[in-house]
Amino acid sequence: MTPTRAAQASPFSVRVLGVEPREFVPVAWSFVYFFCLLAAYYMLRSVRETMAIVSGVQNIPWLYTGTFTVMLAATPVFGWVTSRYRRRTFIPWVYYFFIANILLFFAAFTWFMEAGFARVWVARSFFVWLSVFNLFVVSVFWSFMADIWSTDQGRRLFGIISAGGSTGAFLGPVITSVLVVPVGFENLLPLSAGLLALAVYCIHRLRLWSLGQACRDEKRAAEIARPLGGSAFGGIKLVVTTPYLAAIAASMVCATFLGGAMYMYMAELISVTFPDNDRQTRVFALMDAVSNALSFIGQLVLVRFAVKKFGIGMTLALLPLVSVVAFALLAANPVFIVIAVFQVVRRGLAYGLTKPASDMLYSVVSRESKYKAKNFIETAVWRGGDVVATWTIRSLAGIGLTGVSLVCVPIAIIWSLLAFWIGRDYRRRDRNMETRDEQR
Repeated sequence: MTPTRAAQASPFSVRVLGVEPREFVPVAWSFVYFFCLLAAYYMLRSVRETMAIVSGVQNIPWLYTGTFTVMLAATPVFGWVTSRYRRRTFIPWVYYFFIANILLFFAAFTWFMEAGFARVWVARSFFVWLSVFNLFVVSVFWSFMADIWSTDQGRRLFGIISAGGSTGAFLGPVITSVLVVPVGFENLLPLSAGLLALAVYCIHRLRLWSLGQACRDEKRAAEIARPLGGSAFGGIKLVVTTPYLAAIAASMVCATFLGGAMYMYMAELISVTFPDNDRQTRVFALMDAVSNALSFIGQLVLVRFAVKKFGIGMTLALLPLVSVVAFALLAANPVFIVIAVFQVVRRGLAYGLTKPASDMLYSVVSRESKYKAKNFIETAVWRGGDVVATWTIRSLAGIGLTGVSLVCVPIAIIWSLLAFWIGRDYRRRDRNMETRDEQR
């Protein structure tokens, strides 16, 4: 692009998208990277929901307990790897590991699903594995983004980068809904693995750009070149001892509790309404497509303006405040269409506004916190919240959807208060970082 054309493009790109001309190329690679991740995941997510039904809806709490157990085991392993290996080494290998896993499940679904016993246990294993997979690959992505972009760039660019994920999250279930009945769900797995391989190529391109930026700053270049250091359990310690990170973890538990309540009742209603596995997958995929289309609009256009106009705290509080109203309405009218609409809107807000804003929170913490603490919160804490939610909802089954909805209202209020506190502490940390930069 010539200087004249860049100058002409700048007003629109900066004013509407928040992207400066010099950032076009790395933003494009980040966009494609996240597109590949979520397209790969959402092609399989609807399959996971169907596997939960194959395993038995009544066993969902056990599935989440198994997922949480795997997360607890995986977190210190990830902490050990990040402590001893450089970023450019361990990030691609995370994805290579999951590509190999997908191909193994493809073999299992192709050859071992005929027998009833094998079908149930492969389904349960896939559910647990994909529940680990999606949190790990997305957490690593946003840790990488928080590491290569500055705080100011994060506020401007994370929305449009998130839109890459929503594009993939929209097209992934659309592809699934079109192909799953004629070709079978198991044949979607190799395509998902191919998208992950493309994501690894994007990582290499972004790493080269990041190294080029760091060459202008010797201290930054040295920081990138060395491993994070610390212990394998460093992320857990940081969350326990840092109020800011502890509050983020607590808000995650509230969010997952409410999401878990929705998920269990949604799975139960769909299993009754649509008895065929492939059609259940199609319903889940169509719901994902609509909610992800809403997410795309929020990420591309709204989140940057919301953060700039209202601040991080208010942006984070929007979803819990909407949840207060929605669960109250669900308590009054607990029918399928209400819960379906609420689920679509909730997910649209969660990934359109809340997730990009929450990822900005890690731009004001240390590199160790960006990788280890963030990974612990977005994997073990997230799935721990799922365990608490599913077992609690199961124990409250006697009070029905109306009673559970009333239980969820005060939890949503607590979540909103946490969001405001986190936003205030984010502003304090941001001001402290600016002061330190000025003093250098």
